[in-house]
Amino acid sequence: MNELYFTEEHEFFRKSFRDFLHKEVVPHIEKWEKTGHIERFIWKKMGEMGYFGISYPEKYGGLDLDIFYLVIYLEELQKIRSGGFAAAMWVHPYLAMSHLNAEGSEEIKQKYLTASITGDMIGCLCITEPFAGSDVGGMRTTAVKEGDHYIINGSKTFITNGVYSDYLVVSAKTHPELGSRGISLFVVDRDTPGVSATKLDKLGWRASDTGEIAFDNVKVPAKNLLGAEKKGFGYLMQHLALERIVMAINAHARSEWALEYTIQYMKERTAFGKSIDKFQALRHRVAQMASEVEMCKSFNYSTAYQVGKKKYVVKEASMAKLVSTRVADEVAYDCLQLLGGYGYVEEYPLARNLRDSRLGPIGGGTSEILREIIAKIVIDGKKYKPAT
Repeated sequence: MNELYFTEEHEFFRKSFRDFLHKEVVPHIEKWEKTGHIERFIWKKMGEMGYFGISYPEKYGGLDLDIFYLVIYLEELQKIRSGGFAAAMWVHPYLAMSHLNAEGSEEIKQKYLTASITGDMIGCLCITEPFAGSDVGGMRTTAVKEGDHYIINGSKTFITNGVYSDYLVVSAKTHPELGSRGISLFVVDRDTPGVSATKLDKLGWRASDTGEIAFDNVKVPAKNLLGAEKKGFGYLMQHLALERIVMAINAHARSEWALEYTIQYMKERTAFGKSIDKFQALRHRVAQMASEVEMCKSFNYSTAYQVGKKKYVVKEASMAKLVSTRVADEVAYDCLQLLGGYGYVEEYPLARNLRDSRLGPIGGGTSEILREIIAKIVIDGKKYKPAT
């Protein structure tokens, strides 16, 4: 199957990125998990190596590589035992930077996108609010035009990179009377007066900084508008397919790693005079998990291929995330069970894996919302079209 999507060049990239992670990142993971602060030096190193520019134009310092370099990037990040670090490293280039590249003016791209690719600037995407999570159209944050500026008021929550980032891509209603059709997007500098952030204490993803952000009469230049007024909802929806396939790939990669670790443990752990990988009940549980993970991976690769061909894959990306994150949760739970008491001990990595995995069915669209989107497509015949 891999030969369908991966070349020798892809595999060389995988090895070099894996080596980089084990040399430059792994030695610091435990510290970052404890502090919830990924130090700036690693962002700069990631940028210097070109990892933030994988999918971006050479004009801005990117590498403009195909979608399966992104797949490798995501898979390898899941194998170093920190969902929080992985999240920070994909939210920056594939949530915040995606909007800069797609909707930003040339001036915005030169200022923010180029510095984001080099790792000199870190970004976050601000959509979710305390009273508007899956209901994006219910957001209350406003942006009122006053001369050559907008004044933003409101709040956002559960924002990855929300505390230590340098800029924020913010969704706000410029025309509240229009509901979801009145949403616009802006890029806001962190040090703008009126922007404040509070770090949230989370179950998992502990290495990443997740913040609740307040905007109190934040004055933003009109030139910081991304795209056109009132087009923000369409822009957000258009990029959600990418976010969902990213999270689906994260899920299957995390599951693969957990299974590999568990199988190795089972080969070494003995009970009643033989290694526990010889017990039929345990073997069959592993066989079931491996089958489901492989099926998820195959579908995710197929969907990623379509994303790479610029197809608008709302249905497929929603299905990929829905199923892959559910399977990942089950694999995390069952693999921990197969380690017995050691699975519950922090010295072993599966306890963290269980916590980190739990966000999968919540972030980027809850499983409940995804089921309704899929139902609208397959039952009601709804057609989702890209923003124009």
